[in-house]
Amino acid sequence: MPLNRDALSTDETYMLRCIQIAKNGLGLTAPNPMVGAVIVHDDKIIGEGFTSAYGGSHAEVNAINSVTDVSLLKSSTIYVTLEPCSHYGKTPPCADLIIKMGIPKVVIGLKDPHEKVAGKGIKKLEEAGCIVLVGILQKECEEHHKRFLTFFTKRRPYLILKWAETADGFIAPEPLKRGEEKKPYWITNTKSRQLVHKWRSEEAGILVGTNTVLDDNPQLNLRDWDGKAPIRIVLDRSQKITTDYHVFDGKQKTIVCTEINDREDDIAEVTYKVLDFNSNIPQQLCNIMHEDQIQSVIIEGGLQTLQSFIDAGLWDEARIFKGTNRFSKGIAAPKISGRKLKQIQILTDQLTIIRND
Repeated sequence: MPLNRDALSTDETYMLRCIQIAKNGLGLTAPNPMVGAVIVHDDKIIGEGFTSAYGGSHAEVNAINSVTDVSLLKSSTIYVTLEPCSHYGKTPPCADLIIKMGIPKVVIGLKDPHEKVAGKGIKKLEEAGCIVLVGILQKECEEHHKRFLTFFTKRRPYLILKWAETADGFIAPEPLKRGEEKKPYWITNTKSRQLVHKWRSEEAGILVGTNTVLDDNPQLNLRDWDGKAPIRIVLDRSQKITTDYHVFDGKQKTIVCTEINDREDDIAEVTYKVLDFNSNIPQQLCNIMHEDQIQSVIIEGGLQTLQSFIDAGLWDEARIFKGTNRFSKGIAAPKISGRKLKQIQILTDQLTIIRND
């Protein structure tokens, strides 16, 4: 159900603002969460901040540093989407800074599930005499932090399935329709393709199967959108993909998952991981991505790879484009069911987003 902004309390209104500004960190902060913070004095916002790119300052620090008159902090409230950290990482604990600056009230969207925090930040603030409220717009904050929460509660990335299918339900044509050049066979329009590049900039990884690479020779990068390119994860059991394919261009980090790593090539930005291809491949891939701190992944094909994650129940969202053209024959789209979140018309294409509840 959409949020009724007219019915929001004062605390909820400021928390909504925290969520809005936190989105500025989408695709940049991982493995840190993309937190938003707002500082309010006498019902007026005097400071705002969101988490910097990984290694930089956290949202609370940026919000405090944005305040012109720091004397006002001692009679202000700080709103934050996620519990302030209480441990030393690449930066000092945010809870300590809040206490040091004398901010008397802290309003938190949700408790941090990370084992290094998990209530310790809240406890530290309360022990220092701060008034702490937890659970303001909690559902909305959980939705905002879905990647981070999935990673630490389910110990796997947030998994987004994406494909485009024709009006008659095919994701690829029969081989005779393809030319000799290895390149994608487009089903969607240019606006939809630009949206996909935006999505790639928002997620940590992008995963495809062997046949997708062999048939389409995709670059799996950003061309129609600015941002950070995702880590490429490529399945290649028998090492059929030769080094002249785009995935070996050395332009972004690439993980090749194979059965036996006997490759002697030293290729820039490419690492190899060994899988048992006779045992639950989706779960093994999730384990590898978790080990590599990849918090979210778009799975872009092909059919076998997509369907294997669907059948294993290992997916969170599916984003499905339906174009207007027809193939009559070809590779049929994956079979999936879930709760429909939204349906959007993008020029001639229809985009349906469903959730695995």
